[in-house]
Amino acid sequence: MPLNPKIEQILDMIERAKRPAYHDLTAQQARASYEKSAPILEIASAPMFSVEDLEVPVRDGSTVRARLYHPVEPHWAQPVPALVYFHGGGFTVGSVATHDALCRMFARDAQCAVLSVDYRLAPEYKFPTAVDDAFDAFGWLHANAAAYAIDASRIALGGDSAGGTLATVCAVLAREAGLPVALQLLIYPGTTSHQQTDSHARLADGFLLSATTIQWFFTQYLRDANDRCDWRFAPLDGPRGAPAFGGVAPAWIATAEYDPLSDEGAAYADKLRAAGNAVALKRYDGMIHEFFKMGGYVPEVAQAHADAAAALRAAFGID
Repeated sequence: MPLNPKIEQILDMIERAKRPAYHDLTAQQARASYEKSAPILEIASAPMFSVEDLEVPVRDGSTVRARLYHPVEPHWAQPVPALVYFHGGGFTVGSVATHDALCRMFARDAQCAVLSVDYRLAPEYKFPTAVDDAFDAFGWLHANAAAYAIDASRIALGGDSAGGTLATVCAVLAREAGLPVALQLLIYPGTTSHQQTDSHARLADGFLLSATTIQWFFTQYLRDANDRCDWRFAPLDGPRGAPAFGGVAPAWIATAEYDPLSDEGAAYADKLRAAGNAVALKRYDGMIHEFFKMGGYVPEVAQAHADAAAALRAAFGID
């Protein structure tokens, strides 16, 4: 299908704005740029009963910030399910603030609490810090669920782009740790270490996420070339220490037709299916990378939001 007309307008506006690409900035400048631009195309922020900023302990003795959303008043006698969400941004940009509206939407429409995790970013914190932070935050919520009126048996993992990568890895680590996961909600996840798919070749430039920017993100995040061989960076094809992928949580995977990551998302769905896991894969035609955060300008994004929320409700057993 052709590009969605509103998406085409967005790409045209970006081109005419002539703003520096992330790969022409320092990581700190890129973060500031993303923080400023992230809300522009977002949906309106849904009201919540409570929004609490927390400091979650992680394995090296530090803490990471997390934001807990409760859409309705908690009732400890009737704990609610929860989504642990990891924001996108190439492991280098993004925060709980840039994904606030999206997490509020998930909380409202999936009728669940949401813990949005501010894992530490590259290049100050290289691989595998983001992975460790993500899994530690997930484990912390499992251990402390009752204190927040959350049902520890109904916790899902989710994320977009790099956050989707973290969610895939945490789902495998959770299986190995014996921690239940209701669903992997993977929104255009990155899963490969080398960009050799057809979608990467066809969509290398001009569709928001360029090949050059992808490699710049990887340069910020990885310690050296050997990290590309670690499955925690590339769950689709990382051979070093790769576990079996059977018995992980069911997955709902969203890809975008004009996203260079589209093929690797589909290939990861195939890998999970081949290992005997339940997988739903949905490609959104006419869309580009980051489209989940463009719902304030692109009406068709509402359907993708509704699909994701419905997948969460189904996994949580909510009618």
